[in-house]
Amino acid sequence: MNVLLRGAAAWPLVVALHALPAETQPGMELVSTTPLPGVKGRIDHFAVDLESHHVFIAALGNDTVEMIDTAGKRHRSIAGFREPQGIAYVPESNRIFVANGEGARVDIVDASSLAVLGRIEELDDADNVRYDAGSRTVLVGYGEGALAIVDPAKAQVVGRIPLPGHPESFQLERNGPRAFVNVPGAHKVVVVDRVKRRVVASWDVPDAGGNFPMALDEGSHRLFVGARSPAVMLVLDTSSGKVVARAPIGNDTDDIYFDARRKRVYVICGEGRVDVFRQETPDRYVRESSIKTAPRARTGIFVPEERKLLVAAPASGGTAARILAYRLH
Repeated sequence: MNVLLRGAAAWPLVVALHALPAETQPGMELVSTTPLPGVKGRIDHFAVDLESHHVFIAALGNDTVEMIDTAGKRHRSIAGFREPQGIAYVPESNRIFVANGEGARVDIVDASSLAVLGRIEELDDADNVRYDAGSRTVLVGYGEGALAIVDPAKAQVVGRIPLPGHPESFQLERNGPRAFVNVPGAHKVVVVDRVKRRVVASWDVPDAGGNFPMALDEGSHRLFVGARSPAVMLVLDTSSGKVVARAPIGNDTDDIYFDARRKRVYVICGEGRVDVFRQETPDRYVRESSIKTAPRARTGIFVPEERKLLVAAPASGGTAARILAYRLH
């Protein structure tokens, strides 16, 4: 097995293990495939409504939002978006908020009818979206460097937090005011205070570039950052920003998830695999398996309540786009 060892002194050994073949174990099994015929191009991020079991998918290259259910049935496709990228579900209003990169806006959509109810304009390159349940606000990463704070009831931007570059994935503390933001252009993880609405720390991403995806283990104070150049996962201590572990992963990652119940990390990699790491301690991780998926399948969503990881496989050659659903053991 490949092991992430703690501390910078262990990094050369971990890098040397990169040459070993990935082990394949039945940590998850493919249980359904949902074809998305007619959906072309890149597929970006997901959101889920747990009550209805509906999953909403930003089909960026197709300018649509797709709706399926967690059992694998396709329900609807809605057009009219312009590069939909991030997407978030707000349960109090049963609405989804869809960031349009090319459209420079966020569309507010009824999650039942999929009717567009409104738009928030002037958000250039609107990208990742998160719902902050504590403050009942929606956060949107956009532009050359900022988070917009949106009041979903008023459909208005009520605050902005400047950043040193365009934000990619960001994660919110549930039991604290901080948000951790990947800013790959600055080679940083930036920490913001959502209450004070300002940057409170900035951490380097050492010896790695293209830090796009991120996941948070709030209980153990650990942040998982995926990088593309080289393809590595970094584990940071959220108390100090120190990198406590590092290991090679598959190429072109765009989503990472932490499974608190099983103490696993799932890294979705566009080269066509999901790398599964087991957390032995907050500073020590073992790669349990690498599960084959499909070419350019680099995004997805983890639904812990249903023990499923959904992975988006774009259309390739004569094969239609599809959503691969894996049940976790």
